[in-house]
Amino acid sequence: MKKLNIAIVGTGRIASSGHAPALLRSKHAQLWSVMSRDMKRANEFAAQFKAQSKTPAYTELDLLLQDPALDAVIIATPDKLHAGQAVAAAKAGKHLLLEKPLATDAKGIAQVVASSSQAKITVGLCYRLHWHAGHKAIIDAVHGGKFGDIHHVRAMWTEKQADSTNWRASADVGRWWSLGANGTHLLDLCRWILLPSQGEIVEMKCVTAHEKWQGPHDETAAAVFRFKGGATAEICSSVLFEAPNRLEIYGAKGWVICEGTFGRDGAGRIWTNEGNFDFPIANPFDGQLDDFVQAILQKRKPAVDAVEGARNAEILLKLVEED
Repeated sequence: MKKLNIAIVGTGRIASSGHAPALLRSKHAQLWSVMSRDMKRANEFAAQFKAQSKTPAYTELDLLLQDPALDAVIIATPDKLHAGQAVAAAKAGKHLLLEKPLATDAKGIAQVVASSSQAKITVGLCYRLHWHAGHKAIIDAVHGGKFGDIHHVRAMWTEKQADSTNWRASADVGRWWSLGANGTHLLDLCRWILLPSQGEIVEMKCVTAHEKWQGPHDETAAAVFRFKGGATAEICSSVLFEAPNRLEIYGAKGWVICEGTFGRDGAGRIWTNEGNFDFPIANPFDGQLDDFVQAILQKRKPAVDAVEGARNAEILLKLVEED
């Protein structure tokens, strides 16, 4: 079977450590071409990860999208660029795997959803924690009723930054800092766990702090949610301190704790009220890519589609507005 030809737009850390290596390992897709702001970087990236196109490197998105042999695009650029690039890819008829968040304002969210629906393309969002083997197994057990009615979920993910030079700290290409980097993943986890039994979020509150570097975006964010069924959730993200990344699930018949499971290697520890919960180590980028490719081939929705990606981004906007 012919492999799908996939381009990567953006050659930063998430592309070089996650998406491109996954394409090298894939049985059903291959890196076809690359776009970067810098042609030297684009050529180096294309060579390093064995891009297969005869024209493997670009600095202009429109030219990359004109390639009739290109099937899909992975967008791994700064957050404020997502919407415009996603709309361009949709108009070109290319399937789209989009780094989170989907967009950074209401207009961009609506444009991505509308353009992708009109083009009838497959759109997947890069919430890779869905493809951590331990997360999937334990949340399947949660959904199966093993822990009874779930009453509360708590999640924390922090990554200490040395200064405020991170692009997410700038209003030029970022909209959120800790929330855009990790808080959006935590929100996705809470919704993945609770939506099937508890319905939508009906109440939310958030506080953010940005006093250390006094920039425009959140350095620490803490948010709480109430779902329609009565379950509650809380998330905390920060760039100010180091802490164990942790997911806790509390039900009427037991509890779950996941620690160190948010990294890019699919590792960490999970235990429950019954003891350790064993799971295989699997790279979540591989599962994420495979789900996207199979969604295209099978003409089905990916695990996290444009509608759910839009809802996540809409909630992020409300969280900051309510601060």
